[in-house]
Formats: sequence, C-alpha cells, structure tokens
Amino acid sequence: MTVVRLQGARLVVYSAIALDEPQMRELESLGKPSFLIVPNRLHRTDAFAWKTRYPELVVVAPSGARKSIEEVVPVDTSSPEFDDDSVRFLEVPGTAAGESALEVHEQGRLTLVLNDIVGNLPKRAGLVLRGLGFAGERPRVPRAVRRMFVKDASALRSQFETWSAQPVERILVSHGRPILADAQQVLRDLATSL
Repeated sequence: MTVVRLQGARLVVYSAIALDEPQMRELESLGKPSFLIVPNRLHRTDAFAWKTRYPELVVVAPSGARKSIEEVVPVDTSSPEFDDDSVRFLEVPGTAAGESALEVHEQGRLTLVLNDIVGNLPKRAGLVLRGLGFAGERPRVPRAVRRMFVKDASALRSQFETWSAQPVERILVSHGRPILADAQQVLRDLATSL
C-alpha cells in the first residue's frame, strides 16, 4: 500500500490493505483519506472495508478492471480529478486498461507508484514467487503478470522508455522493495526485457 498526500491534507490510498485501529488512526493523522485506488482486479480484497469506514472515499479503478472490482466495491471513476497537479493517475499502456499507476511529481523529481507490472522481491522470497516471476536478482515484469495483464508488449515497452526519460527518483512497487537507485536504468532494462 502507498499513501500520497495531496494539497489540502487529502490522501490518496493506492492498493489499500487492511490495517488495525492504531494504524488507521496514524494514517488519519496524516490527512483525510479521499481517494482509494484499486490498481487492478487482483488488489480489490480490502477495498470494501475502506469504503465502509470512509463512505465519502472516491473509489478509482482502471477501466479494464472496473467490472471485476465492482464485484467487491462500487467504482466511482477511472479518471480521477485530484485537484493537485503533482499527482497523476494513469492506466498503464499495454495492459488493456487493466493495471494502473501513479506519477507523483515533487521538486523536479518523479516517484512512480506501480502495482503488479513490476516485481522486486529478493530471490530468497521462495519458490512460488520465483516461479511466478516476482522474485529474482533484479526488478522485472513478472511472468504471471505478462500472461494476465500485458496485452501489448510494445505499448508497455514504450511507457517504460517514456518514464526512463524523466527524472525518476524512485519506483514503489506493490510486491517487493522500493527501487531507490538507478531508477531510470531499471526502467530502460524493463523496456528491453519485453
């Protein structure tokens, strides 16, 4: 889960997970949860609990996953208006609008918030995760994700290349360690891998 603070002490919660009450109060001390991004159909499990706790929460989902996500929680939009130019939601090209990402711009630098499209778990994470392609020596587009979500490898390659040409400082992924060093090169390597 990633939380981004917008202007006006509003929060965007990306790929929400269940938290205990002390953790929820700590989160609320940062601002008001205003947007809940369900980044793909597989990350919908805890969305209903968040919407129940915060009925005014705007639920955001990529259009290609909307029907599946609505089996768990009503979706308000696939084109959120954050009223904050520093944060941008996008449906990841090449995924048939089934996977979403956030771009967070701050002081001339970019943080990418990605979901399943990039895995960065260590090799020791286990055989199953290695078999699915989420774990290994370096960040990668997991094999399971390629089969489920990547419909146009050329479009995804182009998006990685576009990101790599920007001042990317870090990449936050849903599965694995944040990528804090050489993010632009990592993106170029991901593009080459497709």
